Amino acid sequence: MHRRSSKGDVAQNALRVVEQAIGVLMKPKKTLQFPARKKNPAAVALGKLGGFKGGRARAAKLSAQERKEIAQKAAKARGARSE
Repeated sequence: MHRRSSKGDVAQNALRVVEQAIGVLMKPKKTLQFPARKKNPAAVALGKLGGFKGGRARAAKLSAQERKEIAQKAAKARGARSE
């Protein structure tokens, strides 16, 4: 798994170096605020048509043997990933 660096990005490191060199803390004047993303209502409605019932409908169609095979395949995949 990728480790997240606790040292910040390049711009933050550059600011820290400059602050240490001149001995003064420099605070940014204003942070950028981006507008909230709006979802397309038509796309949301289409997603709700089949998205909520998809997994349950598929599970209802499967036999016990098919569900068992799928579960075993998933367990093997998880085991292979952790090794």
